[in-house]
Order: sequence, then structure tokens, then C-alpha cells
Amino acid sequence: MGEDRRRLIGKLVASAVQALPGQRTPVPEGARTAEPRRLGPAPAHTGRAPDTTYASVLVHRHSNGGREAFGVEAWCQGVETLPYTTGDDFLRPYDISLGHARRGGTAPSELFKSIERWSGYQHPLTEWINRCRQAHGDALQLVILDETGFDLPWEALILPAVPAAGLPEGPLGALVDMARWLGGFPVDVAAPSGAVVGFFHSDMMSDQNFFQSYEHRPHFGIETFLKSLDDLPAKPTGMVYMGCHGTFDHEVLANLTLAGATWADYQRHGMQVLGREHALVCLNACHSGRLLDYDRDGRQGLRGFTQVFLEKGAGGCIVSAGEVGDAEARVMIRRIVDTVTEDPERPVARALRSFRADVHTAFAAEGDVPMMVRDDGTFDTDRQRSVLRLLYSLMFQYYGHPLSTVRLSGRSQGGPGRTEAGAP
Repeated sequence: MGEDRRRLIGKLVASAVQALPGQRTPVPEGARTAEPRRLGPAPAHTGRAPDTTYASVLVHRHSNGGREAFGVEAWCQGVETLPYTTGDDFLRPYDISLGHARRGGTAPSELFKSIERWSGYQHPLTEWINRCRQAHGDALQLVILDETGFDLPWEALILPAVPAAGLPEGPLGALVDMARWLGGFPVDVAAPSGAVVGFFHSDMMSDQNFFQSYEHRPHFGIETFLKSLDDLPAKPTGMVYMGCHGTFDHEVLANLTLAGATWADYQRHGMQVLGREHALVCLNACHSGRLLDYDRDGRQGLRGFTQVFLEKGAGGCIVSAGEVGDAEARVMIRRIVDTVTEDPERPVARALRSFRADVHTAFAAEGDVPMMVRDDGTFDTDRQRSVLRLLYSLMFQYYGHPLSTVRLSGRSQGGPGRTEAGAP
């Protein structure tokens, strides 16, 4: 997707559309509002299901007394608009990034409790989302347009319960079909169908087993793999999958890498396969979903691998907001692939919600969020592992249209592990 198209989409979303009748949603005490930006409804979609209602949430960055901060505004048909809302509770929250969800990092229970507190500060938004849930139920499709680069864990945002309406408490990503996007509302519903084109690092070869029931074209050299995305194969592509290592840096663009190749390496490739097929990109790689706000090449904007693949034409991206090298996280990505591909008629966003909901249900069945220690003062490893599994399930993000699907073609003649050019 080129810059002109990004601007067009942005204009479609933020165009000056008259607000719904009635008063604007009152802003709770403690929050303050700037001039509303007249967030209008998303454009109409020919692929839209008749029982679908979209909600759009825009997240903007700004300065609050010299400190980095953000604000939100939101729109949904039939629900009063949430005007631009910010305040002292909307400072950049450095301690809640799911990049901290890893063994040896912040204790999982403490990270989760930090996210709980942050969610409480966002009560103008969480209460608004609950009004949307009450109005539209399972027909609600929520799109988060966040270009702050703050690593805000929206999938983990805790929605309070509304007992009178039968709405349970829980993480947003487990309760609502949600998607992220960059540059404006995703206009096109993608429905790619075809083979898997994969890349596998030498110590992630087992990821090939995810696709043993599908037609699969694996690659083992990153240069060969990227060149394959520049070519137009005779057979269509439904998914591009990468099982590899990724790195992230808060300042240096060249330190954003995926399979050893830099952000600039990916950006320079045309990836015509994505532009033609609009395949779903799935990145089983550490930090693959993180975005760097960068201006040192003369133009400010978010840089990251999600941004590259979407601009090249991917129909959607499943990416990670943190580290996935842990064995627990590897199990999660296998379950994600299985859940997304098992029913080609089910939208990717709904499949991921189902996956997260299952993990959250298992977590809730074990009781409240644990303390770090048991009664005897020893670290509660088992219960911490349960929290970590929940955080991992929320760490995987989906960028794309909430109704987009993917259909993978049948078993290949060569079977799993078939070697193509670039193999060691």
C-alpha cells in the first residue's frame, strides 16, 4: 500500500461526518478532552456481513507537560461517540509492554497486575466498549488504529463486568472480535486462498509440521525467500509464514531485524506475491509486531515489519508483541495456526478471539491472579506459568480487516519438509 493510498484511507476514516444525534458521551471526572477530531463511520464494505457492526478506536500521541502521553476517540453506529479523551492517567505506560512477558523478565503476575491498573485508568474507553457490546453483542467488530508506537497492549485491556447486561470481565482480545490497522480503517476484506510459502530458521524447523496437511513451499535461506516473494508463482498463495528470530531497538532502525535481514532489506523488496494474492502473513518471531517511531531518514513514521508487509499488500498480519522463544509461546503459535486455518469460513479475528477465550477460561478456572510466592515464601512457579500462558495468548496481534479469512490448499505431493532452493 503506497503513501497516497494510506492518505486516502485516513481521509475516509477521519472525514468530517456529522456525529450521531444526541449528546456526546460525557467524559468521566479526571479525564479532559481536546477538540474532537470528528471521527466518522468507517466506509461501507461490500463484503460486510449483514449482522456486522464496526467500532473504530483511534489512539493519538501527544505531549502532556513535556511527558509522552496519548489520547483516544471512538465511534460506533448506534452508540454515542467517545470524544477525544486524555489526561494525567494517559501517560506513556512503559511497564506494561508485553515485550516484558518472558521467562526471566517481569514476574507474570506483576505484569498482569500492572495491565489491570492501566486498564482501570482507561475507564472512559472500557465503559464505551461495554456500551458497544451491549448494543451489538457478537456482531461487534472492533478496529484499533494505534500509531503511537507505545506498545500499548490493547488485546490485554481488561473490560469490567456488567452483570445486569450479562457481560463478563476479561481481556478485550478474548471478549470481542478485534483487529489492528495502520493508516486508517482497513477498506478491503481479504480472502486469500492457496499454498503456504514458508521460511524456517535452522532451529525452528519443527514449525514445518504446522503445515503437514497443506500445500507448502518451504525456504531455508532468507535471500532466496525474499526473492520468492518478488516472483509471481503459478500457484496462488494463501499464507506467508516465517519461523525465525527477530530483534527490536527503540532508536536504531538497522537493529530491527527478522531472520537476520534488516527492516530496510524487506522494505526494498517489491513482494509482488503479496500485492497480487493479499496473503495472510504470520510471523512466529520475537518482537515482529513492535513499531519504532522514526524520523532520522527525513520522514517521521512508524517503522516495523507489520508496516512493511501491509504496505506491500498483505491481507493481514499475525505478529508478536514480545518474545516467542519460550516453549510455552511455541505451543501458543501452533494453536494459533491450527485455530486460524481449521475453518476457512471463519474470519481470522474471530478465530483469534476464540483461541484467546479458551486460554482465558482455563486461566480463570484456576482462581484469582496469583501472588508471586506461596505461603512458605517460595516462588509459585506453576501459577506464574499459568499467567504467562495467558499473556502469551494476548501477545499475538492481528492486523487486518475483521472479516478477512484465509483458506489453505490441500496436502502437497512432496509432504512436509520438502526442500526448495536456499536449503542448507
